[in-house]
Amino acid sequence: MNLERYVYFASNDFQDYEFYSNGPNGKIRKVIMYTKIQDNPAMYNLAFGDADADTGVVYDNVISNNQDRDVVLSTVANTINEFSDRYGNHWIFATGSTPSRTRLYQMGIARLWKEISMDFDVYGDKNGNWQPFQKNVNYKAFLVKRK
Repeated sequence: MNLERYVYFASNDFQDYEFYSNGPNGKIRKVIMYTKIQDNPAMYNLAFGDADADTGVVYDNVISNNQDRDVVLSTVANTINEFSDRYGNHWIFATGSTPSRTRLYQMGIARLWKEISMDFDVYGDKNGNWQPFQKNVNYKAFLVKRK
């Protein structure tokens, strides 16, 4: 993907990533974590949120409102590429911590669909069935796999 993104840092095992969002609400530390949730086919959960400046605890329900949503989404997508380089092109499962957060992710995917669809296959969970991602369809979760 050739979209603007933040510089990020990977852990030694390339399952955790962090970067800083910069905007009107300051510099906010963001964390992305990949955790294996099933074998055959291998699937990893993508967890994402803001790290508390004092404790380091990651919260996935914080609304940063730093006006950099697309740059943040592009950064997360780029970590999928790096994670796939290290672990293979496995399925990545993602959903929001709330229905409105999932909808926000869906709108971001739709807005950047032209770029995302060049590098990734994306599926949405509609009523318990996985289907290829389509704009203007509400999903409960997403599966992503690098092409």
